[in-house]
Amino acid sequence: MDDKTYTFDMDAPVSAPPQTVVSLVPSVTESLFDLGLGGRLAAITDYCVRPAAETTRLPRIGGTKNPDVSRIISLKPDLVIANREENRREDVLALQAAGIPVWVTFPRTVSEAINLLWNIMHIFDEPAMVPRVRLIEQTMDWVLRISEAQAVDRPCRVFVPIWLEPLMTFNAATYPHDVLRVCGASNVFADRERHFPLEADLGQAEPYAADDPRVQGRDTRYPRVSWEEIEAAQPDMVLLPSEPFEFTGEHVSLFAQLDIPAARHNRIILVDGSLLTWHGTRLAHALDTLPALFSPKES
Repeated sequence: MDDKTYTFDMDAPVSAPPQTVVSLVPSVTESLFDLGLGGRLAAITDYCVRPAAETTRLPRIGGTKNPDVSRIISLKPDLVIANREENRREDVLALQAAGIPVWVTFPRTVSEAINLLWNIMHIFDEPAMVPRVRLIEQTMDWVLRISEAQAVDRPCRVFVPIWLEPLMTFNAATYPHDVLRVCGASNVFADRERHFPLEADLGQAEPYAADDPRVQGRDTRYPRVSWEEIEAAQPDMVLLPSEPFEFTGEHVSLFAQLDIPAARHNRIILVDGSLLTWHGTRLAHALDTLPALFSPKES
């Protein structure tokens, strides 16, 4: 299917402030509540769990990858908010075909995530939380200045797996990478692109050529890496997030066996995955929590 039919934009396809909204994006759901707009939500996904007290009262329309499209259409929302990375193209197209306006978001940097918040307030015509978003933006600028100053000598080199079997991480073209950058860390796999097929990504076969039809249009931002590559990268810290794969204490020992500085200095740390992957107002929590982990004073 042509990607041109599944585009993302910083502006919602509405001509008036939407009053009835369906959110297919957990981080946007949280942001709407934080911006005083939760009362306009008519339905959310099973994974929209923040804020807990408010989301429990809302109807659920399935998961981010398998929403009940017919039920959404029956709600006749003024707007459905989706995300190019989290939601399926076919679901978005089905809603659009039914005449439902769908706003496909796709922030890939911290600055784009803040711009999304500004645009939400503009589109919904709700300026009450302008001071809150301005504070997030000012905090981002302050954290970035400090991080850049501290990184002059040597930034904290970090590895973040987002899946276990196979091991998967992200490169510089992603939102979590930019969160690390802003907060003072260096992603050890920033330049690593995914190779196809999977065996090639793991160094067990030759990758398809760049002009191979089997590569065209494929997402190369989330490489599968080997344990040997992690050791070669020599990260100072390993962050084990709670999502999308739920790393727990039992997984710490797997990485502690590696010959890397993170293992030698006990810097294999469990972290709330939403701090890395949820854009929107969750960014405020990331800016408050992550920089201290990467500070040279904590080394």
